[in-house]
Amino acid sequence: MNLIATRPDEWWRDRDVAMLQLVDQLERWSVAAGEDVVVVFERKPSPPIRSTVIEVTNAPKMKRHAADEEIMRRLAADSRPQLVRVVTSDRALADRAYTLGATVEGSASFRLRIESGGPF
Repeated sequence: MNLIATRPDEWWRDRDVAMLQLVDQLERWSVAAGEDVVVVFERKPSPPIRSTVIEVTNAPKMKRHAADEEIMRRLAADSRPQLVRVVTSDRALADRAYTLGATVEGSASFRLRIESGGPF
């Protein structure tokens, strides 16, 4: 949600619509940039969001920092974490991801990138 929250466009009024709009942007960006994308939400969107372009997933249990924990679980299980870029505004998550070898990009700069269609 911190990627969604980079724009004060009243996303909080309908989080499910905001999640759907983010997935739409990520799909278009992924195709244009030729990048694999996984988006991890804190909770399941309602209705569920499906994509044939990117992986849309959520934390197994809804709780504080649940998406961060799911990102770290996936990163720890990855055989090549140095090829993973974690996008976050959360300093603690950024530090933990960097420690495992991932690169980290701030949410605001990544949001600009997907809105402009630019590559990594």
